[in-house]
Amino acid sequence: MTNLCPRSGHVVLLGDSVFDNGAYVADGFDVATQLHQALSPAWRATLVARDGAVAGDLPNQVAQLPADASHLLVSVGGNDALGHLGVLDEPVGSVAEALERLASIRDAFRADYLDAVTAVLALGLPTWLCTIYEPRFPEPAMQRAAIVALSIFNDIITRATAMHGVDLLDLRVLFNEDGDYANAIEPSAHGGEKIARSIVRVLLA
Repeated sequence: MTNLCPRSGHVVLLGDSVFDNGAYVADGFDVATQLHQALSPAWRATLVARDGAVAGDLPNQVAQLPADASHLLVSVGGNDALGHLGVLDEPVGSVAEALERLASIRDAFRADYLDAVTAVLALGLPTWLCTIYEPRFPEPAMQRAAIVALSIFNDIITRATAMHGVDLLDLRVLFNEDGDYANAIEPSAHGGEKIARSIVRVLLA
């Protein structure tokens, strides 16, 4: 990856294993390393995101930010959604009952996510929020159901960008081939390179 960014700054990655994917890339590079390689020498990139983090962990990550942080990327929510994966197998008496269960999950995530975003934006730094990319489950029925259910989480994220006037990095658009995934839910080195290049592009915009 070539150096693309002529300006200077210190970009910090917050969230979960979308950024902290080192455990899943074998001999490849994780997102943070690929971002560092893609940035000009005038830039720094720091990984504060942690594998397994949920939206409620973001305020603690904010407390770990370097003092000279200048730009923030937030990718969180996938583990919140994953924690409710079992609901897809629960029996229900009607479509309305299924939707009510999903609505309750949505409401809980909305509260956690908006609290987390408030803590991040209170810093007053340029910030991008990332959508949750779709999984690659091998079973077609599970894949279709997961994509539909995931849309309620992404709706909260996209609404948050409009509510707070911040920019969106839509990972659903980036992750469009099997090679983007190390497994059903984690980014591969190839997928991580896509993320890193997209971050550079938004920093330059």
